[in-house]
Amino acid sequence: MHALIVVAHHDPQSLTHSVAAEVGTGLSASGHTFEIADLAAEGFDPRYSAADHRVHRTRATPPADALVLAFPIYWWSMPALLKGWVDRVFVNGWAIDYGPDTPVQKKLRHLQVHLLALGGADDSAFERHGYAKAMNTQIDYGIFDYCGARVLTSELLLDSESGTAQAHLHKARAVGQGLFEREAVAG
Repeated sequence: MHALIVVAHHDPQSLTHSVAAEVGTGLSASGHTFEIADLAAEGFDPRYSAADHRVHRTRATPPADALVLAFPIYWWSMPALLKGWVDRVFVNGWAIDYGPDTPVQKKLRHLQVHLLALGGADDSAFERHGYAKAMNTQIDYGIFDYCGARVLTSELLLDSESGTAQAHLHKARAVGQGLFEREAVAG
């Protein structure tokens, strides 16, 4: 099986990049292959353009069996770079299909999604203000469920600036090792 790990952080030395690398280590240890798409290093332009709109109805072969998104939490969501990637990649004809007289057809039912979001705040801040539920609604359901993709891992790796890096890296490797064996939503 093959996984695409998408990283949206400008600093290659960040904990976010380390988490993505650990997922890859776990995948390799389980005999699976992966590739990492470093959106910042690739100079990915997150803006949805007129050219993207023209491609809106094309068909493409799915690039992976699983998708892993590793990202820092900015303003209680994913960074604009990653949201722009979703906007430009999860298009009509590939992720969904619809027309003027047809309901939305979910085209990514085959895709397993694993979300690893790193945040500086602690669990109590996310719980107290409802941020975890808001992120789950916006990302897990608003993006991936809309396309039919199954979110099998949805982890908030919090308190990332207070010495929990090793625990987060351990969790990332475990996610990688069990990536294709997961059947239920975690988190």
